[in-house]
Amino acid sequence: MRITRLWKNALRRIATPCVSLSLALVLGLGNAQAQGHCEGVDLIAQMPAQERARITEIAHAAPYAQGLLWRATRDGQEVVIAGTYHFDDPRHSALVNRLLPVLDQAASVLVEARPKEEAQLKSELMSRPDLMFDPDGPTLPELLPEPDWRRLREAFEARGIPPVFAAKFKPWYAAITISMSPCALRAISEGAIGLDKKIVAAAEARNLPIRALEPYDTAFHLFDDISEADQRDLLRGALAVEGKSDDMTFTLANAYFDGETRLIWAFSDWLARQDKTLPPEVIEKQLELSEEKLMVERNRAWIPVIEAASATSQGKPVLMAAGALHLAGEGGVLNLLAARGWAITPY
Repeated sequence: MRITRLWKNALRRIATPCVSLSLALVLGLGNAQAQGHCEGVDLIAQMPAQERARITEIAHAAPYAQGLLWRATRDGQEVVIAGTYHFDDPRHSALVNRLLPVLDQAASVLVEARPKEEAQLKSELMSRPDLMFDPDGPTLPELLPEPDWRRLREAFEARGIPPVFAAKFKPWYAAITISMSPCALRAISEGAIGLDKKIVAAAEARNLPIRALEPYDTAFHLFDDISEADQRDLLRGALAVEGKSDDMTFTLANAYFDGETRLIWAFSDWLARQDKTLPPEVIEKQLELSEEKLMVERNRAWIPVIEAASATSQGKPVLMAAGALHLAGEGGVLNLLAARGWAITPY
């Protein structure tokens, strides 16, 4: 793609939100903070009681379904694991205070991305817009029925993203973008930070080594091997809940601070299945793709990184901080570590 001055200016305008989007592929398809910038209604609380009880039962049946702070131990090694929320919220203070004693003793800190990776990704976006855009293929208005494109255009405008540029987004990236509510992107633009960056700041103040769990461009290759049709279905699924995006933000943040990490996923699953515009088998495939690509594949890749950091910690604990949805479930980090002989207990 030939980048004109106009394209460069547009990329500069959206590069920081795009970096944050790529680092926020957690909590469903990315959600913002509940208080301070975003307000709404708690959609879980408003569910029919029987349905709420059913998804809670499903959620709690998963391994390590509840809790934000955990300890993994094996052969004298210790990893303290914090499930994080990537956006600002005043309720983070209590979690940070609980982790400060760990940081005072830690050998190193593991996070999804350090400031170095964020800078690398921003630089890469400026030189390689093809990570977000499809320079040669059909535009989103050409791929989608006109009513869907109209709704998508309105969603972009509500987030301050010019539709003329977003029309060339890859479908999976457009889905990720609109899965973050307008208040989330406003918070990002105002410089609000989540638990991950608060932990990084505390680690830097202590001169602790900070390591990344994955390469800086991981998020932009998650969907390389899925078809355009499947990407388009992911986008249509994201559009189905567009009118509830701020309420979703409020709801899922509340669930996070209640420690209901697996309930977040169970609720997102339930809400997706309420969409009657897509066949049930398409929705099922979307859900499977989302969990496998956004969570499980990355979790598997993180295990050797965690074990390598712990093996060189000389008896000191390692603090790992990653999105809360990465922890619970059969393919969650905690269950994967347990399968390799680590003893997992609440911290």
